[in-house]
Amino acid sequence: MLEHEILPASELQLGRAAGIPTSPDAAKLDAVPNPHIGKNYLVRFTAPEFTCLCPITGQPDFAHLVLDYVPDQFIVESKSLKLYLTSYRNHGAFHEATTIDVALRLMRDIAPQWLRIGGFWYPRGGIPIDVFWQSGPPPDGLFLPDMGVPPYRGRG
Repeated sequence: MLEHEILPASELQLGRAAGIPTSPDAAKLDAVPNPHIGKNYLVRFTAPEFTCLCPITGQPDFAHLVLDYVPDQFIVESKSLKLYLTSYRNHGAFHEATTIDVALRLMRDIAPQWLRIGGFWYPRGGIPIDVFWQSGPPPDGLFLPDMGVPPYRGRG
């Protein structure tokens, strides 16, 4: 999809058979018109079973991603986002790169007013890695709930 292009309904992945993209770069994020332009509201997507691969060992890595954004002209269509996130399943990248790449791709393709992401990565080698990024300060007056993911505490 070209940056900020609105696709006609007949070209959206929604309502059509769509396979898992071969890579994050091959995945298409569908931008659809924001039904409430001018309103500051938060959209949250939570992916508690996100997976990708370690770029060195090829072993699977697992994360709980929380993505919050305030739409501007567009919202992301959820099926296309699910397929995009699933495209990481066979993609090798470090936790930090993966988390930030997801955020930057959404910034590029839907141009929200504001976006933040929390990548809560499950431990490998005994160390959990949490990665956070946001595009700037949230809009004034925005209801901004806690991400809702407790810090990793192990079995204790």
